[in-house]
Amino acid sequence: MRRALAIALFVLPLAGLAAGALGSRYAGLPGGVFKSVLRYEDAKDGVRIAPFALMRRPVTNAEFLAFVRKHPQWQRGKVAPVFAEARYLSQWAGPVTPGSNALPDRPVVWVSWFAADAYCGSLGARLPTWNEWEYAAAADETRRDARQDPAWRERILGWYSRPSSTALPRVGLQAPNAWGVQDLHGLVWEWTEDASSLLVDSDNRTQGDPDKAKFCGAGALSMDDRENYAVMMRVAMLSSLDGDDATANMGFRCAWSAPR
Repeated sequence: MRRALAIALFVLPLAGLAAGALGSRYAGLPGGVFKSVLRYEDAKDGVRIAPFALMRRPVTNAEFLAFVRKHPQWQRGKVAPVFAEARYLSQWAGPVTPGSNALPDRPVVWVSWFAADAYCGSLGARLPTWNEWEYAAAADETRRDARQDPAWRERILGWYSRPSSTALPRVGLQAPNAWGVQDLHGLVWEWTEDASSLLVDSDNRTQGDPDKAKFCGAGALSMDDRENYAVMMRVAMLSSLDGDDATANMGFRCAWSAPR
């Protein structure tokens, strides 16, 4: 009974957590059984997702700037090479000066998985798992799962067709989806906690290193919905990167687990 009450408080108003800060920046999602686009051999009827909260918007340059000022080991030029490649925060004018190419309200990009993970950890949060991200991203403005709507799929593909050289718009321009989350599609790709464990093809001879991405959680993966091209593209992107990699269109947002 106590756990059920705690989850209800977490998912609905998110009240009383982090002195109210969690509720303003995060949206609560109830979880449940979710049919992923990925085929889990040990969860063919769907994966179970526990209640969690997800940042309503991706992390911005201004927010990441506050992080690197407080944690200078994550500043460009100071971060250990094993945690971030040479292009890390290369769009910023300086280690603590984003400049005109990285405006404060734009999503931070050119960040490695390790840096994103460290940022979320500094908040007492974490990166969302792939299943959590996909679950949240399945919603449109009115439906919690719009994935079978061809018009919804075409709209998302239209977003992905935008040239990557186009300047990133500010976060929050898109209408919130049914969960109250924005910018899950069409702004930036996003790191997930288990990004390095994803794979697109069940035959991992096509993946380069045959042992690099064999399992995710407890089950081997392959695509279960080959019509959902946008999600396939995202999985392919994530599965191609290492934790120290950084790209011009890879950002992130954080998640919280429900209290137990």
